[in-house]
Amino acid sequence: MNEQQKISIRFFDDREVRALWDEQNAKWWFSVVDVVGVLNQEADYTKVRNYWKYLKTKLKKEKNELVSATNQLKLSAPDGKKYLTDTLDSEGIIALAKHFPNNRAMKFLDWFLYSDNSIDGQSKKKAYTLFESNLLDEIEVGTVKSLQQINAYLFGGLYDFAGQIRQKNISKGGFQFAVSQFLDATLKQIEEMPENKFDEIVEKYVEMNIAHPFMEGNGRTTRIWLDLMLKKRLKKCVDWSKISKTDYMNAMVKSAVNSSSIKKLLKNALTNQIDSREMFMKGIDYSYYYEEH
Repeated sequence: MNEQQKISIRFFDDREVRALWDEQNAKWWFSVVDVVGVLNQEADYTKVRNYWKYLKTKLKKEKNELVSATNQLKLSAPDGKKYLTDTLDSEGIIALAKHFPNNRAMKFLDWFLYSDNSIDGQSKKKAYTLFESNLLDEIEVGTVKSLQQINAYLFGGLYDFAGQIRQKNISKGGFQFAVSQFLDATLKQIEEMPENKFDEIVEKYVEMNIAHPFMEGNGRTTRIWLDLMLKKRLKKCVDWSKISKTDYMNAMVKSAVNSSSIKKLLKNALTNQIDSREMFMKGIDYSYYYEEH
């Protein structure tokens, strides 16, 4: 497995867990110590590490296979240096959580397993496969049609209306999105907006968010659409892991009146790693995380 830099995934209850993307086997490896900290609600690294040592010894005595399933990988520590760290894949993390007697482990398992068979989970798996699909290379960037194609890809087979422009009015948190009877005209206007400079691209993205053309999946679809415009026009994309859920949500709420906050957030998170699979996968993880209630 290639040595890659630490990736921090926002995890259960907004705690951070270090993880590495394993290109060869197409899966994430998670830092055991970080997950133990999450499960024990413990922020003190030394206490967490000692608890994992104790648990590891106990599991070895019980001849539990979980310990042999751990994989030692180099992860960055707070001091900036890399150290060999015990990691587990998704299956290992599930097995690990089952050794925690507290109520928190049950909630954690509900959260972690939720992504498997729910609509969101199935859609997320489809989103991962987008990287390998030729759809992203072939669609016209910045058009309504391309937005429909992305939505249909993510939610096809999961919702009858995937990829279809909505016929009903919708609102969220008291905010009324574009009125459905004028939606076609609104979308035409948005499509014609320029997208050559960073500010123009974000304005177009903000307007599309206000339009909210689908019954479901607008945020996830439009964030991919935004990244495609940034890639094509500026050879950049957003490193979504640099934007916290709260900051993003607040900026998007404000953007209906003033887009300066979302522009600042996005600008500070731009990267030129537009062909990185890891950056794409991370972006999908964050995009779905933003939508969790």
